[in-house]
Amino acid sequence: MNVPKELMYTKSHEWVKTVDETTVVVGLTDYAQDALGDLVFVNLPEPGDDVTAGGAFLDVGAGEFPA
Repeated sequence: MNVPKELMYTKSHEWVKTVDETTVVVGLTDYAQDALGDLVFVNLPEPGDDVTAGGAFLDVGAGEFPA
């Protein structure tokens, strides 16, 4: 399993990489990607929006929409 040391991990299988004092990059672990399957949407905060440490700030939808 690939576990880069520069990333911080959450219990819910996201990772965070600090870019600078006000910017981070967020992603899903390989485990979460495998468990979710295909993502159909991701809702992220707008640039400049405040987020709270430990609080929810995004949601994802996974699976298939009916044809």
